[in-house]
Amino acid sequence: MILEMKVPSPGESITEVEIAEWLVSDGDYVEKDQAIAEVDSDKATLELPAEESGIITLKAEVGDAVAVGAVVCLIDTAASKPEGAAKSGEKPVEKKSEVKEVAEVKPVKASYASGTASPAAKKILAEKELDASTIKGTGKDGRITKEDAVNAIPSMGTPTGGSRGDSRTKLSMLRRKVAERLVAAKNETAMLTTFNEVDMSAIFALRDQYKEDFKNKHNVGLGFMSFFTKAVIRALQMYPSVNSMIDGKEMISYDFCDISIAVSGPKGLMVPVIRNAENLTFRGVESEVKRLAIRAREGEITVDEMTGGTFTITNGGVFGSMLSTPIINPPQSAILGMHNIVERPIARDGAIAIAPIMYVALSYDHRIIDGKESVGFLVAVKEALESPEELLMDNNLKKALEL
Repeated sequence: MILEMKVPSPGESITEVEIAEWLVSDGDYVEKDQAIAEVDSDKATLELPAEESGIITLKAEVGDAVAVGAVVCLIDTAASKPEGAAKSGEKPVEKKSEVKEVAEVKPVKASYASGTASPAAKKILAEKELDASTIKGTGKDGRITKEDAVNAIPSMGTPTGGSRGDSRTKLSMLRRKVAERLVAAKNETAMLTTFNEVDMSAIFALRDQYKEDFKNKHNVGLGFMSFFTKAVIRALQMYPSVNSMIDGKEMISYDFCDISIAVSGPKGLMVPVIRNAENLTFRGVESEVKRLAIRAREGEITVDEMTGGTFTITNGGVFGSMLSTPIINPPQSAILGMHNIVERPIARDGAIAIAPIMYVALSYDHRIIDGKESVGFLVAVKEALESPEELLMDNNLKKALEL
C-alpha cells in the first residue's frame, strides 16, 4: 500500500510551509513517528513525523514552498525493512568496496617564468607601486604580461593577504516573515518611542531577601520578569488604549492582558504569549515564563502558543543592551523594552547616591495612543517597579509571593 503523506496545518491562517530540511533520503526505510523533515511556517519550525513505517519516496525539494494539504512524500507500507538497515539517527557503515576512487590530480609543473613580469609589465607595476608576487600572470608558463599589469588594480587599503570570500544562505520562511512584519510595523504605524529610567533598588532588596525561600517553595526563581509583567498589567488597566489595536477604521480594546514575551530561540526570535496574565500570581508568571522559554529554545513551541497577545515585553538587557527603540509587534499597538541594569549615580533626598538603574523604552502607535497616555503608562510602570510592595503586593509581601 502506498501512503500519501500530506502537509498538516500548523495553525490557523497558515496556508503553506517551506521544506527546511529532509532528515531522511529518498529510498530510505523509515519507522512510524520517526522525524523525516523539518518544515518552516511563517511563525515556527516544526518536525514532520512519518505516519507509517516503510520505504519513503520524496516529492519535494529543500526550499520548496508547499501548500497545506499537498503531498510531500510517499511511504510504501508493504515494503519490509532491509536487513542490516541502520536504526533511526544512525549512519550506515561504509564498506571499503563501496568507497569511490578519487581521480588522481597531477599538479601543474612550475616554470621559471611563473610570476615573472616582462620588462614592460615591470615598468607599469613599478608606477602603480604593485608587487609582482600579488599578480597572477596569464602569459606563457604564468609570465606576467603588459596587459596583466595594465589591468592590475592597486589595493585601496593595506594588503593583508587575508580571505575575502562571502557566502549566501537562503533565509528561512520564519526569518522572512519576521523581516516582513518588522518592515510593515515601521511603514504602517506612526511609531514613536518614549524613555524613562527605573531605580531597581527596591526589587533588588526584595529578591535578595526572599529569592531562596521563593525558589525552595515554588521550584522556580524570582526573576525580574514577574515584576515587570505585574507592573505592565497595572499600567494597561490604567491606560486601556495601550491595550488596544487598530482594525481598519475601528479600535479594538481588550479587558484582558495577554502578554507576549520575546524569547531568543534556535530559529530566531520567538514571541510566546502568557494568556490572561492579569489572573496570575508572581509564582504563576515566573512558572509560565520558564515553561514557554524552555519550549521556545528547544524548538517545541507551537503556533497557537505564539498567536495573539495584546502587549509585548522584550528584554535586550540579557544581551547587554543599554538602550534601544523596540519595534511594535503588529497588530499590537505598544511594546516595552527592558535593558541592562547598571550602577549609576542618582540624586536621592538631596544627595548623590549609587543605585542599580535600568533604562526602559515604550514604543507605541501614535495613531491610537497619545503622548500623554504613552508617557503616563511608562511613568506608571516606573512607579510600580520602584514601589513594588505597595503598588504590586498590596503591602502584603509574603501573601503576594505565596510564602
